[in-house]
Amino acid sequence: MAKGVSSTSRSVPVVLLCLGALLFANVLIYLYIESLYQTSETHVAIHGDCPPGHFKMGTMKNCSPWLQCPAVRSEVRRLKMIGQGAVKKVFLSEWKGHKVAVSQLSTPEYQEDFLHGLSMLQALQGPHVVLLVGLCLEDHTFVTEYQPLGSLLNLDSVLGQEKYRKLDTWQTRLRLALEYVSALHFLHNSPAGTRVMCDSNDLAKTLSQFLLTSDFHLVVNDLDALPRADQARGQLVKCGSRELQGDFVAPEQLWPHRKEGALFSDELMPGYDEKTDVWKIPDVAHFLLGRVPGGDVAHFHLFQIHGECKRKDPARRPSARDVLERMKVKKSAGFSRQGEFQEHGVYY
Repeated sequence: MAKGVSSTSRSVPVVLLCLGALLFANVLIYLYIESLYQTSETHVAIHGDCPPGHFKMGTMKNCSPWLQCPAVRSEVRRLKMIGQGAVKKVFLSEWKGHKVAVSQLSTPEYQEDFLHGLSMLQALQGPHVVLLVGLCLEDHTFVTEYQPLGSLLNLDSVLGQEKYRKLDTWQTRLRLALEYVSALHFLHNSPAGTRVMCDSNDLAKTLSQFLLTSDFHLVVNDLDALPRADQARGQLVKCGSRELQGDFVAPEQLWPHRKEGALFSDELMPGYDEKTDVWKIPDVAHFLLGRVPGGDVAHFHLFQIHGECKRKDPARRPSARDVLERMKVKKSAGFSRQGEFQEHGVYY
């Protein structure tokens, strides 16, 4: 009898020790999430405190109106071409000691796409979108802040560099994954309505739509293909007029009559909505989290919500907002206070 009592008394401290360790882990997680909010808030303060039609970057102390044609032509000096696509050419340029990127229409055939991208860039300015510096409609040109780290596609190579290697942690990568979902939430609830990312037919193309900023944040850069969806009004979208294939795109983006042997027809192809972006979240998050120590734990905790994102029926998938809240706010783990990341206009 005494032996049993002794065994029980010894097990109590073990249980208390385990509970203490669990509590300590939750405190660490809570502090980390709080630090994410503070970092994001700083990013907003730098890029989001100018009135509409104005910008501030680098060491600028005051906001300046967007540059117009005379200033774009005379004050912005092009240095070299750094990219070219079907819609636009991009030049590394300089304006009053600041590095900027000048985008110019490549061919008149894509003028509508170019102007759509520029209109979205103007309408969606904020912490989730690359900073607009100036525009000249007459020359089919606009100017944005230059981000030397390039697109999100370069993430692994950037973090592999000696000076950035210390940032290659699950904390950094998880924050970027959260910012990606936060950007989707913003686009799906933007001032310009619900916008769907159509330039996202494979992982590489999706990653290339985002830039990695010098302070290691994520901003949407390519806005040429952001059609508007409105389920309430029956307004759906189709990403291009060609047949899409592969596992990366959502099931509803695939030609539904392929098994019947019917040839693809854009007229008969059904439309879809922003839930196509939700389908792609797990694949993008998997890339962003990478293979770093501690990353497997993050993958594990996101397993269930990512499974819900991959439901074939888009109506049964969560919204980007739902995914963001599930990733950020886990009440059982005491992650953070629900909703606090929507302050200052930030969907985070």
